Amino acid sequence: MKRYLPKIAFLAAAGLAISSLAIAALISGAYLYLQPSLPTVEAMRQIELQVPLRVYSRDGQVIAQIGEQRRIPVTFDDIPPMVRQAFIAAEDDRFFEHSGFDYQGILRSLAVNLLPGSRLQGASTITQQTARNLFLTQDRTWRRKVQEMFLTYRIENEFTKEEIFGLYLNVIHFGKRSYGIAAAADLYFGKTLDQLTLAEAATLARVPQAPSRYNPINNPEAAAQRRSYVLRRMRELGYIDRETEERAATEKVFAREHVQTFEVEAPYIAEMARIELVQRLGAAAQNEGYKIYTTIDPRMQSAANAALRKGLLDYDRRHGWRGAKTRVTLPATNDEGELEALIADQDASGPVLPGVVLDVQEKSARVYVRDAGIVTLPWEGLSWARPKINGRLGKSPKMAREILARGDVIHVTLIPTPQLAQIPEAASALVALSPSDGAITALVGGFDYFDPTAGKFNRAIQAKRQPGSGFKPFLYSAALDNGFTPASVVLDAPFIIDDPNMEEAWRPENSSGDFGGPTRLREALVKSRNLVSIRVLQAIGMGPAIAYSERFGFARASLPRNLTLSLGTMSATPLEVASGYAVFANGGHRIQPWFIERIEDPAGQVVFQAAPRRVALECDPPDPISRPSADGMSLPEVPIAPSPAETEGPSLVPAGCALPATEIAPRVISAQNAWLMTDMLREVITRGTGRRALVLGRSDIAGKTGTTNEARDTWFNGYNASVVATVWVGFDQSRPLGEGEEGSRTAVPIWIDFMAEALKGVPDRPWDMPGGLMQVRISPVTGELAGADDPDAVFETFMVDRLPVGSSPGNPAADPRRPNETPAEPIF
Repeated sequence: MKRYLPKIAFLAAAGLAISSLAIAALISGAYLYLQPSLPTVEAMRQIELQVPLRVYSRDGQVIAQIGEQRRIPVTFDDIPPMVRQAFIAAEDDRFFEHSGFDYQGILRSLAVNLLPGSRLQGASTITQQTARNLFLTQDRTWRRKVQEMFLTYRIENEFTKEEIFGLYLNVIHFGKRSYGIAAAADLYFGKTLDQLTLAEAATLARVPQAPSRYNPINNPEAAAQRRSYVLRRMRELGYIDRETEERAATEKVFAREHVQTFEVEAPYIAEMARIELVQRLGAAAQNEGYKIYTTIDPRMQSAANAALRKGLLDYDRRHGWRGAKTRVTLPATNDEGELEALIADQDASGPVLPGVVLDVQEKSARVYVRDAGIVTLPWEGLSWARPKINGRLGKSPKMAREILARGDVIHVTLIPTPQLAQIPEAASALVALSPSDGAITALVGGFDYFDPTAGKFNRAIQAKRQPGSGFKPFLYSAALDNGFTPASVVLDAPFIIDDPNMEEAWRPENSSGDFGGPTRLREALVKSRNLVSIRVLQAIGMGPAIAYSERFGFARASLPRNLTLSLGTMSATPLEVASGYAVFANGGHRIQPWFIERIEDPAGQVVFQAAPRRVALECDPPDPISRPSADGMSLPEVPIAPSPAETEGPSLVPAGCALPATEIAPRVISAQNAWLMTDMLREVITRGTGRRALVLGRSDIAGKTGTTNEARDTWFNGYNASVVATVWVGFDQSRPLGEGEEGSRTAVPIWIDFMAEALKGVPDRPWDMPGGLMQVRISPVTGELAGADDPDAVFETFMVDRLPVGSSPGNPAADPRRPNETPAEPIF
């Protein structure tokens, strides 16, 4: 036997060598085969994690985080030691000792995987998990495992342990689209890493093993069990003592989904910003960590949200109680979980939350409200609920039992106090901008951006609706540049129009149904007289009126070429209408609305900086001169936005102007015209359809209501020198808003509530009258120069080349504070 031992040893050694060579050849072959599918060292070094797009207000408050993955990147040093220790204990207690592979775990895994019918499983180290999450799939196949082996070896040789651990805690999945420990802490607990308790850190440490099964929201019991395991392992490893373990194990952990990761509620603007980023930089940019800073003013945006919602809820209440959604059988006890389940399938919308009635008293009701618990609805929050029966309102209720019963599933709002509510059927939009440069300071496109029935429809920029009488100021501005004055008298009387551009004869009326006879232009605008507006358009001519309307930003294609244009039958969005009114607010300049101030890349480098056109009086061209129009009427020569060729030279920029031509808002109407229009629109507030706005107690606001036929669209467009705001109210599928509804009742209250906050701290300043205007005493009946002894005479303001015949500084009817020029013959 002894003589065979050398041969046996030789054969064993040879076999071992051959096996080693075979294994080496197998590994080499596997590597050569899989190497093309593995990332290079350079690619690994340049890895970019998916980071959501962040949108901010102009002062840096968060509006939204948008992206496929919720992630807040952190470095190793950003992670508190306690959090590191929790994950080491939970996942890989030898991480800082091994070279990427835990061989004991691998042998155990191989033993299980070689058993017939067994399911592949592993004992992956933190490095292996990092490799898998960064570069590989989650498939449990031999090919993927071999890839993982090679990649783990490469990572261990190219990165420090601290770098690997930092990558790991940035890429692992915690469920609910949350990736990385910082995002998980924010999602489940609404905390930053340094705010986590030991119990919370231990809870999170075991979630990545099975995010849907072990997260503390879906399965708090399983999460608590896994937390106990992590705490025990931390004690065994010497990270904590037994007392600390027991205290953390019994600590109450309150987890809920903190989805509202914003400081300013402006989801419509956030979506506009996302679309703009994609158009500029491509779809991938949404997940590359870009930051967009908008022009949104948080205070104004908050006021806009509240005002619009209050206005729609008020409208909804005026049109009656549509009844409970359904009725359910209540549990024997008011168990919160059971009550939540009863209303789980009911929609919420903005501040309107679902609830179930627990009991009803004579003048109140107790209701369980989702996420708010049990609240009491007082009679003040119930008494509005007149039943709506077959489209008609019933009698006002006398007791709460006439409205509600135990088990009724209803909606309530808690702002400002608990009230019975309904999700509004009507819609609205509000947009506010700065007239000096067009910066959008607030924008609300509907009652609730997340309403699934609306499809995120942004009515502020997408709803093309008829502005109605809100268009009249643009027509009257054209009239002032075509021979009319505020004192021009036009007949307010019925007539029939047989326009070849219309399908049938048209018999227009005033909304009031009456007629005023000869009416001054100022009075016609204040009282919104339709028949006067039609005659004004007839006098100006369709061509000049359409061309003039383009100066305010309205597209020629949207303007009907018939006399209904005078009543605002064209289509425009609230943003387009607000932009048009900005011309009056800023003294005659055309601005372009904008909302993105700058865009920063993930490194903080500015890749886009806005350079908007802005109003600068020192940059105005010399006084415009008159030129004949194609229709033979005299129109002022007012420069529109310069073409690129015109901006190449310095000739358009007057001396003393510090802005380049591309950043100058062009003058489109004269300062005199703009002042006169504002002066007339101020009287819409003081004694016209905007009288409700007098509650603001300001003398510097002006505006115009708009109401289309059957009140299908209702508006208010108002402004002062610092802000322009437009409000629209109607139904998405056009239908009448109902009897008694008009712009002054639906839109004006929303505008008032918004402006009350928007103008806080803004001085009430009079509108400075520009040169070239003169105040003259006239007869309120004829619009002509009044005699010195006329007791009914009123002051009216005229352009100096449109003075009534006989006006002069020496005439006591003229205001001597203003210059005088050669008077022109009035058209009327």
